[in-house]
Amino acid sequence: MLTSLLLGGLTGCGQGDSEKKESNGITDLFKKEELPQATTDSLFIKKYITAEPEFKEHADLMYKFYGDRNYKLAWFNENELLPQAQKFLGVIDSSSEEGLNPEKYKLVNFNEMFQKYEQLDGQDSTRLQLQQQIDVALTASYFNYASDFYRGRIDPTSNNNVNWEVKRNKIKLDKALQTILKERESTYPYYEFEALHAGYARLRDALQNYRSIQEKGGWPKVELGGKKTLQKGDSAQAVVSLRKRLNPNQPIDVNDKRFWHYDDKLEAQVKQFQMLHGLTQDGVVGGTTLKTMNVPIEDRIEQIMINMERWRWIPKRMVPKSLDQKYVWVNIPEYKLYIYEDPDNDPEAEREYKEVMSMRVVVGKTMNATPIFSEKMEYVVLAPYWNVPNSIVEREIKPKMINNPNWLDTQNMEIVTKEKDPKQVSPYDIDWEEVTEKNFQYMVRQKPGPKNSLGQLKFLFPNEHAIYLHDTPADALFSQTDRNFSHGCVRLEKPVELAKYLLQDMPEWDESSIREVMNGGEEKWITLPKKVQVYLVYFTSWVDAEGNVHFREDLYGHDKTLKQQYFG
Repeated sequence: MLTSLLLGGLTGCGQGDSEKKESNGITDLFKKEELPQATTDSLFIKKYITAEPEFKEHADLMYKFYGDRNYKLAWFNENELLPQAQKFLGVIDSSSEEGLNPEKYKLVNFNEMFQKYEQLDGQDSTRLQLQQQIDVALTASYFNYASDFYRGRIDPTSNNNVNWEVKRNKIKLDKALQTILKERESTYPYYEFEALHAGYARLRDALQNYRSIQEKGGWPKVELGGKKTLQKGDSAQAVVSLRKRLNPNQPIDVNDKRFWHYDDKLEAQVKQFQMLHGLTQDGVVGGTTLKTMNVPIEDRIEQIMINMERWRWIPKRMVPKSLDQKYVWVNIPEYKLYIYEDPDNDPEAEREYKEVMSMRVVVGKTMNATPIFSEKMEYVVLAPYWNVPNSIVEREIKPKMINNPNWLDTQNMEIVTKEKDPKQVSPYDIDWEEVTEKNFQYMVRQKPGPKNSLGQLKFLFPNEHAIYLHDTPADALFSQTDRNFSHGCVRLEKPVELAKYLLQDMPEWDESSIREVMNGGEEKWITLPKKVQVYLVYFTSWVDAEGNVHFREDLYGHDKTLKQQYFG
């Protein structure tokens, strides 16, 4: 009876607001709520990544990333997994499109972990432990993938077999991940997991196209059927295989005699092929052209992939903000120099630079290979001396001086002391029999003039290789298809045009004044108002602005070495 009265009092019509609140409070005690979101710590991270060598490689990044956020989890918000996680896993699944192996980045079964996480009760402490594991595993997997994608699978700075001394791409992957997680803004397309350079993206598109051709059987080998060459006007069954090679996606009936005739359209296609492969554009199939056509598609696919790798080594910002917003780009296997600039000269802008000039160049012979590096151009030198390297003194000048002590005079050369105010030295005072590269204490130099080996202009970007760009009196060399004749420096087809361009902000140096000093016979150094970035690079495959895929011969064997490292 008492019980009934008490219950009636608690549940009667006269219940006040304070009584209602008390009742809700009792109910809330029994309501199931999720435990607060987990955090992590350095010990957990260390234990987790130590078990996987691929993760351990990026330990410093892991500690920095989580340390900067006070070990707050990155991939969860209020215990819910961020959508960026699934997007990232999709990127890994399609990483073969980037010339990478998806299996290398699938070190964790995330689908299994996600499923288990969803099945656990919100108050289960093991769910928080799993949350930590998922978060740390996602971050470690990101650094594992992003390091390869943004900086390259091969580190050229630590691999002595790879010849590449271009300024390293120093992308901060921890900052990139913050951008992906929408915790910071960036002008770079990290959130889209996108590449940093248009040159890379164009090669990636070419890779998909070539793989598509490969899946359909590739291209046929061109057989000449006993003929030495094929050219316009010929009629032979061999012309059919040539058509199939140049039109791999086009059905061609071998029995249709119209396809047997080498016509104008086919000749244009052959010349286009020759242009894209750096060959003489004569429309004749034979010799080097035939050999190049018969390179298997598998080899071309590998060539594209290793040149994509080289793009990953290029700095994300091609030109530092402190420099003039333009750069010189010398592609050694192409025998070509380009100038790219930002027309607005805005160091804060992030856009693809535009080509404003190009010219043919001569590069080093195989035994005097032009090195691959980047530096900053500081000077234009008019009417330069040629200071002959000691290696050339020993190898080439010494034998001539032994046979003819007056040989230097015939070359407009002299010997001087190595000091600020050089003094002449008589060649008869030197024991040429004993001269070596290391013990020769003087300088042999060629005086300014039209016969100077550097021509009448040189462009200096001080570097340890003593390499520079320069004019040449041997203009006939630029008509050659293969132009590897120098001792390592880069000879220019149009040096005056380059000088005019670089000095355009100095009104006193127009073409007339440049030529006057060039021909005056007295060396003149001009300091550029702002330094200009110079790249000497080695790309044997690239895609031009019209979408044409180019290939070149592996001039110095660098492709062969990189393939062994990349695919091995």
